[in-house]
Amino acid sequence: MKKILTFALCALLSANSFAAKPKKVDNNPVFTTIKENPITSIKNQNRSGTCWNFSTLSFFESEILKATGKTYNLCEMFICNKNYMDRAIVKVRMHGDAQFAQGGSFEDVLATFKLYGICPEEAMPAPGTLQGDSLANFNEFFNAMEPYVDAVAKSDAKKISNQWKVGLQGILDAYLGKCPEKFTYEGKEYTPKTFVASLGINLDDYVSITSYTHHPFYTAFPVEVQDNWRQGLSYNVPVDEMMAIIDNAVENGYTVAWGGDVSEDGFTRDGLAIAYDDNGIRDLAGSDQARWLKMKAADKKNVIDSLGAKAPEIVPTQEMRQERFDNWQLTDDHGMHLYGVAKDQFGKEYYMVKNSWGETGKYKGIWYMTKSFIKLNTMDFMVNKNAIPADIRKKLHI
Repeated sequence: MKKILTFALCALLSANSFAAKPKKVDNNPVFTTIKENPITSIKNQNRSGTCWNFSTLSFFESEILKATGKTYNLCEMFICNKNYMDRAIVKVRMHGDAQFAQGGSFEDVLATFKLYGICPEEAMPAPGTLQGDSLANFNEFFNAMEPYVDAVAKSDAKKISNQWKVGLQGILDAYLGKCPEKFTYEGKEYTPKTFVASLGINLDDYVSITSYTHHPFYTAFPVEVQDNWRQGLSYNVPVDEMMAIIDNAVENGYTVAWGGDVSEDGFTRDGLAIAYDDNGIRDLAGSDQARWLKMKAADKKNVIDSLGAKAPEIVPTQEMRQERFDNWQLTDDHGMHLYGVAKDQFGKEYYMVKNSWGETGKYKGIWYMTKSFIKLNTMDFMVNKNAIPADIRKKLHI
């Protein structure tokens, strides 16, 4: 989830006359909630490539809330501090032949829990405050840290000392704050490991799910993206079963840490994500491909806006997903927290998904993403294995 994304609702098909004077129709979606599971407050990752971290901690906060009824605000900067050191060590061990970047995966958060524990937000400086900011800002931080790690990893020395870790830890602590060895929370003293053990969840309950055909179904493999540097395994299931797992989870009170591609035209800054069918929109607009190609992007956007929730969608297939993964269309752009289902006034169903960009957009930090969009653009997701339908769990031997 490493990309710098530009999300604009752009070029789809229409006739020139239709685009110039779009019909004024009330097709903006009006949502009715079908199922909504509890989530914690909206956070803001700000200028940091840490959606993987914010979304997965949000997921675990909901897991804890479901298991114990208690609300926690877990510390993203603790995860960053531990994770970036681990990732730097891998790059140095590989003599630079590994990526060191801001991004990451669900596995990074789970591995940090297991290896180091976690602390509440208040046990470390609030994100950005050590730099005089009110939110996380990794621009200067990574501009200082990346060359440092590169210099060690690509050194031509026959032997390097262990002091590079001391220096790197200094950079991490200067920008993120030191990870506490002990802290007091609600009158009780903890270490990060005793704190994670007190949260009421079983860390062995969490699995990652994906759906591709370049590996056998009902086996586990590491999804081949750079930010999966820990080589975390995902269980591979047919795409319809992938969707059945999400639906079963939400229906039974669970949530999902979702990772996928949001660079598509249908993902907007207004809180919607729709898998637009270009050909279907062109046909509805009474246009042909030749006329469409001559049309300005702003005019095409008018057509989309006019169609609103009635805009036709792609019907995703297994083959389509595989082709998009292999040709780099489907990438690991962003992590979000899926927690509910709603429908619009035309009966189309959407997943309710919590983002980490603050209370932005029409729905104050929540995105409504159609089931077709999720089916088409999911890279992988983390879920409690107890949320998986029994017949699928049996096939996966979990």
